[in-house]
Amino acid sequence: MNNPNKLLSSSYAILAITFWGISFVSTKTLLQKIDIYSLVSLRFGIASLFLFFLLLLLRHPISIKQAIIPNLFILAIVGVFIHQLIQATALLSIEASSAGWIISFTPIFTALLSFFFLSERFTFSRLIGITISVFGVLLITSHKTGGTIQFSANLGYLFMIASALNWAVYSILLKSFRLTYSPLVITFWTSFIGFLMTVPLFIRNEGHTVLTILSPYEWVHLLFLGIFVSGIAYWYWSKALEVLEATQVSVFMYLQPMVTATFAMLLLKEQLVYSTIIGGILIIIGVTTLNKHFIIFFRKGNTFFRK
Repeated sequence: MNNPNKLLSSSYAILAITFWGISFVSTKTLLQKIDIYSLVSLRFGIASLFLFFLLLLLRHPISIKQAIIPNLFILAIVGVFIHQLIQATALLSIEASSAGWIISFTPIFTALLSFFFLSERFTFSRLIGITISVFGVLLITSHKTGGTIQFSANLGYLFMIASALNWAVYSILLKSFRLTYSPLVITFWTSFIGFLMTVPLFIRNEGHTVLTILSPYEWVHLLFLGIFVSGIAYWYWSKALEVLEATQVSVFMYLQPMVTATFAMLLLKEQLVYSTIIGGILIIIGVTTLNKHFIIFFRKGNTFFRK
């Protein structure tokens, strides 16, 4: 595949990561008013509606073959239903910035899964990268008491690590299924099926009642989650995976914690502690070591990836 296509795919991945980085802040904000299940349902209901009208506007065929429906159900369960519920549960008890750092651990899981299921190479440098990143996660989930570092028993961190693993599984599945439809069509059906799975929980929790108590500021967060995070970002992630390997795409996730930390400080007034900063740096070093042969560089505008 030529370099311009790789550059464009990289841009899609970066935009998706940027939206997802901000999403932790929006989710944390909305969880003060909306329960987990209603929030996920509203997000993907809005996303499905947006993607449906986008398909009509672009004149994409919406129909799909019955043969791929099981694959779409698997993607919806893993990438929408399970993933979003795990993340929202984690954000009930941990800060948005910590969640952003931990989710950047995803490339570690992606590299391991790619080695086992996609026959991608696993080198000694990747082993070193994994080791460094693990120490980074341990630092983020720790706190200092009486001059000694103790690890937190907060289950939110474990949920966030599970979320990173789950997203790696989703990316591997999306890549390995090789569905012969446009990313936009796949994203619409995945979002819509995921939304249908949440409807019973939305009804049980009377989620419609929160719509009248949201402030305009909170509505902005909800629409952002639905349109840009659950709609456009999922679509762009699929487009990136059309061209790049799963490991290549996942490396962009090291940008996400920086986006999350910035917006968490601006909108949620979160403070970064030293252990989180050092842990985050270790994760970034580990991830870049893991993927050093995919480092992006610019040279005279015509070479973007080095293997």
